[in-house]
Amino acid sequence: MRQHRDGVATIGMPTVAIVGRPNVGKSSLFNRLLTRRHAIVSDVPGVTRDRLEAPCEWSGREFMLIDTGGLVPGAAEPLVVQVRRQAERAIAGASAVLFVVDAAAGLTPQDEEIGDVLRRSRRPVLVVANKVDTPEIASGAYEFHALGLGEPIMVSATQGLGTGDLLDAVLAILPEGGAREAEGTEADAGPGPHPAPAGEAEAAIGVVFTPSIPRCATTAGPSS
Repeated sequence: MRQHRDGVATIGMPTVAIVGRPNVGKSSLFNRLLTRRHAIVSDVPGVTRDRLEAPCEWSGREFMLIDTGGLVPGAAEPLVVQVRRQAERAIAGASAVLFVVDAAAGLTPQDEEIGDVLRRSRRPVLVVANKVDTPEIASGAYEFHALGLGEPIMVSATQGLGTGDLLDAVLAILPEGGAREAEGTEADAGPGPHPAPAGEAEAAIGVVFTPSIPRCATTAGPSS
C-alpha cells in the first residue's frame, strides 16, 4: 500500500487536476486550496513546468490535488510540448478536472481549444472563472457558458472568494470514497527511512509530490 510519511494511504484516493492556459491563476488556486504554499506563483507564463501533487481534505473527504503547467494546444516548442504532455497525463488519470479560466481577460481561443480537449477526455469538468475580483468582472464571467462545460464557478484565488463553493462542487462530482484512512505504523511502511512516495517513474516525468496532508483552506465567511 502506498503511503505518505504520516502513514495515510493514497492508493485509490480520487484525483483532481487543475488545468488551463498559462497565467490564469492555476498555481494561485492550488495554493489557496491548501494550507501551505506549494506552487510558485508568477505573472510570467510557463513558470509551473512540473506537475505538483498534494493531498487535500474537505468535509471529511480526501482527494489528490494536481497543479499543471499552462496548456498551449498546437504549440511546437519542446518545453511547451513537454508541459502539455504533463497536463494531458494529469487529465487522463484524473477523477475530475478544474478548468481554470481568467474572468478578467474573458474567453479566448485558447480557452475554447482546451475546452474541446476536455470534452473529448470524457472526464467530469468544472469551469472555474478565476480573478473575479470585482462585480463588473463577475457579470462578464457568464460568457464562459459558451464552452459547453456547464455553469462557471466564480472565484478569486488571491482573495479566497468562492473557494468553499468550489470545493463543495468538487466533492459532488468525485466518486464515492476518499474518507481518511487510519494512520499506519512504522511496521506497515517497512524498515528504514520513508521518503515521499514519488518513485523513479514519477521523477522521470517531472512529478513533484508533497507528502503532507493539509486541510483545504478557504477564507471564512459567507462569501467564501
